[in-house]
Amino acid sequence: MSSRHVFLLVLFIGLFNLTLEQNVFAQTTGKIRGQAVDTNSGEPLPGVNVIIDGTTRGAATDINGEYFILNVSPGKYTLRATMMGYEVRVVTDVVVSVNRTTTIHFAMRETVIEGEEVVVTATKMAVKKDQTSSIRNVSSEQINILPVENIGQVIQMQTGVVDGHFRGGRLTEVSYMIDGMQVNESYAGTDQTVVVEKEVAQDLEVITGTFNAEYGRAMSGIVNVVTKDGRDKFHGSFSGHLSNYYTGNNDVFIGLKNTEINRNQDYKVQLEGPIWKNNITFFANYRYQENLGYINGIRRFRVDDYTDFTTPTDFEEETPWDAYIKDIRYYSEHTGDEDYVPINTNRTYSFMGKLTFRLTKNMKMSLMNTWNSDTRPSTGHSYKYKPDGRAHYYDETTLYAFQLNHLLSERAFHDFKISYMQNDYKYHLYEDPLDPRYVHRGYASSAGGFTSGGQDYGHDKRTLDDINIKYDLTWQVSQKHSLKTGLLYTKHKLHNEPTYVQNKLRGTPLAHFYEYNPETRQVEFYPYQAEILPDSAIAMDIYTKEPYEFSGYLQDKMEFDAMVINLGLRYDYFNPNTTYPSQRRNPANQLTFYEKDEFGQILIDANGNPILNQERMSTYPTADAQVQVSPRFGLSYTLGEAAVLHFSYGHFFQMPPLYALYSNHRFLVPPENFGTIQGDPQIQAEKTVQYEMGVWQELLPGMGLELSVYYKDIYDLQSAVVFTTYNQIKYGFYSNKDYGNAKGFELKFDYITGPLAFILNYTLQYTRGNADNPTSTFSRAGQSLDPVPYLVPLNWDQRHTLNASIGYTKSNYGVTLTGYFNSGRPYTFTPVSVSPLSKQTLYPNNSKRPSTFTLDLRANYDIKMLGTSKLRLFLSIYNLLDRKNELYVNSTTGRAYTAVIYPIDIETFRSNYNDIYDTVQNPYMYSTPREIKLGMGFIF
Repeated sequence: MSSRHVFLLVLFIGLFNLTLEQNVFAQTTGKIRGQAVDTNSGEPLPGVNVIIDGTTRGAATDINGEYFILNVSPGKYTLRATMMGYEVRVVTDVVVSVNRTTTIHFAMRETVIEGEEVVVTATKMAVKKDQTSSIRNVSSEQINILPVENIGQVIQMQTGVVDGHFRGGRLTEVSYMIDGMQVNESYAGTDQTVVVEKEVAQDLEVITGTFNAEYGRAMSGIVNVVTKDGRDKFHGSFSGHLSNYYTGNNDVFIGLKNTEINRNQDYKVQLEGPIWKNNITFFANYRYQENLGYINGIRRFRVDDYTDFTTPTDFEEETPWDAYIKDIRYYSEHTGDEDYVPINTNRTYSFMGKLTFRLTKNMKMSLMNTWNSDTRPSTGHSYKYKPDGRAHYYDETTLYAFQLNHLLSERAFHDFKISYMQNDYKYHLYEDPLDPRYVHRGYASSAGGFTSGGQDYGHDKRTLDDINIKYDLTWQVSQKHSLKTGLLYTKHKLHNEPTYVQNKLRGTPLAHFYEYNPETRQVEFYPYQAEILPDSAIAMDIYTKEPYEFSGYLQDKMEFDAMVINLGLRYDYFNPNTTYPSQRRNPANQLTFYEKDEFGQILIDANGNPILNQERMSTYPTADAQVQVSPRFGLSYTLGEAAVLHFSYGHFFQMPPLYALYSNHRFLVPPENFGTIQGDPQIQAEKTVQYEMGVWQELLPGMGLELSVYYKDIYDLQSAVVFTTYNQIKYGFYSNKDYGNAKGFELKFDYITGPLAFILNYTLQYTRGNADNPTSTFSRAGQSLDPVPYLVPLNWDQRHTLNASIGYTKSNYGVTLTGYFNSGRPYTFTPVSVSPLSKQTLYPNNSKRPSTFTLDLRANYDIKMLGTSKLRLFLSIYNLLDRKNELYVNSTTGRAYTAVIYPIDIETFRSNYNDIYDTVQNPYMYSTPREIKLGMGFIF
């Protein structure tokens, strides 16, 4: 364990010793509203006091009997309404979610018995009335009973989400937020850099449909995790979990042993409580995972083994490594110990610490720090027999955040947030690219279809710093109108530093010279004299860029008796803060052109210097800032007492990821065609126009059904277009040429009664476009393939996505079973050369993979200990039925673990340790086998 991890544990102990007490405060809040009326007359009752039990928060009804309570943290509450001469009305299980209005009405009956109470339970209608688009709010209680390891898996269960794609959009079109602050990885744009554990989440908001003007920098979806604060009593937990894979498919997943119990390890610690009475509280969570994975390799070869099955050996003397194949002598060293070695391993750490200050009744502040570290090696079937010498990916992110929430009056509150996030990404085997432990690259050979020596020599480093300053103001102008406005400033600092090494002896006979050493009984190369490529090389794309962006919005939430309207406008400004070449046919001025007279003679200026042809030479003006204005509209209409209809429409803009602006920042063009793709600082924002309509119906008490249909056009998608220089060299640069559209139907059914819960999510989706990713068109051109002339299914066009969970939860035990069904996703069928189809032009994603089905189980049982403490036993089984789901398929057969192999292929295959079938029997094509995870924790 490193010194940093020791520090985190010491911090826990220090917080533990500070004191023992807590308070609920969230940085992203909701609202409660409603009306009090007389049961008999139906007349509104002014002056009714509505209080949130256990707090000092509340409101009095106005002359119309209406009330509202702003700035309420997500959670489940009890409301109490009191008035002289009337019964006390108590409503339990009042759920408040992020950015939502919960409507609770009170029908009060006159009484002469003072203090008489009537207790009712809030209905689902209370939280559905203001839903103007597809929004899923998942509470901490719901998250805890699901058979999932992290919040990402909860997100994947929501309707409209298919393997990270929200309603048919690309992976880059989602905004991930922690307490309302964006934590996206801006360089590649496909994921988030800050990950908090599921135990940290107070509320999870997932928006797959249109979203209000307060949300930007996304086109397909929003994910917002609201984190917990420490409570007013000291609480804590720690647990340990061990797991292994128990499968009947050991022929596929080699090296797995049923006697192992700790192949994967998972440890969690959580502490919370007060530091100074109820004024300052803390919350801290730490998790460490060490996973060996389910893929093993066999150490037949070491990194300095040399094998050559392409050419018969010319060594004069016999060697221990002579391999005779069909009476032809080849050379193949294999000094490995033949042990099984885990391949798809990973080690992760996560920490979240939060201090909450409640120094006055109307003001709350918090300081939060998160830290994530992820280490994983390169993986792939090619490493099966040489698992050593693999480079690792190192990803580390630190977030510091300050938040201030101030209730200005009963009608207004504001939030101020500032955060600093640093993401460090590295890829290397050894940190020093000139490390002497790197072996000669001549050892990097292959044998029998697998690598048989050498190492991963890549070396990459990237740092991304983000500063976010955010201000939001919410003003309840009247009972009908709630105005919200805000500003956001973001400053990025991107430093990219790839490193490439070459041999000083390149171009000389010594560069590849080797000989067999009978003393060491191995082939030895002439020493590799490593040097780093000069900065002028195209591959050395080292740069620092500092783009910045600004946004503002104004929205009005209009809440009427039977209708809620969200109307908003958003402004976004992005400045790439760099330059671009004015002449794309000569972007780096690698070609020089001069002005000539009518006789072809070069013109000379007054100083005797040749005059450049400015039209064919590049200058480097400052790139333009990009500005977008996007309207948003949403409407919900109450149909009777138990149904809500909603409709929404919006324009959504998002800048492409930063690599699309800055790659090959010196605009150099290599001498060969299709050798580079340059970033384009002038690239425009991508745009989505989306429509949605849906209805929610409460079928029975506790039973709800929600149906939604949607359609969206996705314009100006990032693409790499082909440009030709003046000397006829083709290269690419990023632009906005791709298009896609998506349409679908979503169904969500849930039924909760007592300890029993059943939830079903279904998505029907059609996704079309001209390219799966930004480089598809460029790659086809480089392979001399015809452009795609029409819209084709995109490779995440999964027609049917369904998951269902059934759970039974009591105070001391619980069990949940979840099933997942996914119809086959597209793949590109490639006919064999002898097929008549091989002469036809087949476009991408022309066939379907097999469907998949998975069943997961989670159970826990509590054993009461001293006082309120308890011992909790955990059981999780993933892929309960041990199905071999085919995630990837061979392009010629459409199935995993297979290929079309001809006799000539078998005849020409050269190996002394495996056959040709070994090369196509790839276990990565299948889903994870059955995993059984056991855990034990102590909660106090």
